[in-house]
Amino acid sequence: MDKLLEFLSFQDPNVRTVTFGTIFLGMSASTVGTFAFLRKRSLVGDAVAHSILPGIAIAFMLFHTKNPFVLMGGALLSGWLAMLLIEHLSKATKLKPDTAIGLVLSVFFGIGILLLTSIQHSGAGNQAGLDQFLFGKAASMTRNDLIAYGIVALILLITVILFFKEFKLLSFNPDFAEASGLPVKRLQFILSTITVLAIAIGIQSVGVVLMAALLITPAATARPWTERLVVMMVLAGIAGGLSGLVGSYISFAAPNMPTGPWIVMCLSFLALFSLFLAPRRGVLARIRQQRQNRRKILSENLLKSFYHLREHNPETLAFSRGEILEKRAFSEVEYKTALRHLRRHFYLIPEGSNWRLSEKGYEEAKRVVRLHRLWEMYLTERMRLKADHIHPNAETMEHIITPEIEEQLLRELGYPETDPHQSPIPYPKH
Repeated sequence: MDKLLEFLSFQDPNVRTVTFGTIFLGMSASTVGTFAFLRKRSLVGDAVAHSILPGIAIAFMLFHTKNPFVLMGGALLSGWLAMLLIEHLSKATKLKPDTAIGLVLSVFFGIGILLLTSIQHSGAGNQAGLDQFLFGKAASMTRNDLIAYGIVALILLITVILFFKEFKLLSFNPDFAEASGLPVKRLQFILSTITVLAIAIGIQSVGVVLMAALLITPAATARPWTERLVVMMVLAGIAGGLSGLVGSYISFAAPNMPTGPWIVMCLSFLALFSLFLAPRRGVLARIRQQRQNRRKILSENLLKSFYHLREHNPETLAFSRGEILEKRAFSEVEYKTALRHLRRHFYLIPEGSNWRLSEKGYEEAKRVVRLHRLWEMYLTERMRLKADHIHPNAETMEHIITPEIEEQLLRELGYPETDPHQSPIPYPKH
């Protein structure tokens, strides 16, 4: 607790610089990375991150300075060249995009390693620290770096706000954007530029190896929680900034722990949390929905069996387990699960050892049977399928037809009285 309070006080200038710098980097990279994620260009971000290395080395060799703006300029040019090469190789040759990405990544990264090795053996007095761009070292961040990253983060944010609608359309439907008269190539140039810039400023924090995680993982973390792009970008920015804060604290509390990898670890934890626990799109939510769907199908099939028995034996209201299983095959677990669900919702009423449909259950059973027979009518009259080929399809569709689709089927078919097998179609009382 003492360490945490000392960290949150931000009295140490180095703590302030590193913490706010990583927050700026995380938020700016994740906001821009949202568009790369939506455009399915995640691997391009990884390739650009590796391709930035020779630009940094060449900028240092030309100007003999580690000024962040100079190094960032070299990184920007190198990253841009790599992105252009990837697009050119994908369009002008028979290489697939993933092959072009791997080729450009390996060539540029190899050149960068060679240049860094040459610089280290050149004897230049101010070359120390350039190798940290490989794996990142946020602890070496200076006040000038912080100012540079803050300015670039502000530029990125303003650009995203100004071109938000255009970037949104470009990410989801580039063909429609071009047909609408938007300058697609110019917009792609701007979006690619800010993507390369976001990668360039994050290199010192997490390094070229982990930069793709800082760019894409926040967007992947935010995606399961929302269907709206604005909310997704805000959540991605929060995830990136929070990971920068937590990674900086872990590095502060345990001095031997590197900041960059811990930022990525925090992002990975948040991504796994979202993947499993997001309320609608998470793994657990989908498992729960699948269980509910299976229970719904079992229950409706059991209701339908009761209705068919009652339809063929109008004077009999209650039926035994044996009669039900003779009408339709249920396993022991399926039968008990459906029976428990229907009894809980008062669709079935016990009569000794037998069961009968309640009024509510009878109307629900009529609905399921009606949807089944209406869909069979649609398949025979509109799709021209034979009557003996339509039952399996109707068995599936009866569980997912909504009231709106039912109403449309009724209007389309003219409220038929019987199905293709001449069985009556049961309508509600009203």
